[in-house]
Amino acid sequence: MALGALAGCEAPQGVPAPFTPEYGKIETRLLDGDLVNFVVNMRGARGPDDVAAYAECAAAQYALIRGYGFARHLRTNVDEEGGLWRADAVYTISPALPRGLKTIDAEVVVFDCAENGIPMV
Repeated sequence: MALGALAGCEAPQGVPAPFTPEYGKIETRLLDGDLVNFVVNMRGARGPDDVAAYAECAAAQYALIRGYGFARHLRTNVDEEGGLWRADAVYTISPALPRGLKTIDAEVVVFDCAENGIPMV
């Protein structure tokens, strides 16, 4: 009986633990004109994509706050230490769709971030 009771407390094999992120602060630095650096941190990320998505949400909201509709991703560096994930991302913001492959429509991304419970600037 004791084994059955103990087994009932464990997550079923192959089922991932629930995603319960803790979003930390967002630092925004205007580098030059339309070039912006975002540094975000969080705990409980499932991997680098979660913290990169947090940075993208910050960039999209920032673009809208500044009166722009688009952003272009330039780079994101992600690291993790002791369960704290950190992303250092750089984006350009613009009023029109910029050239390049990694462009985002700020309104669409902000809507998606709100739907997924990811906080923004």
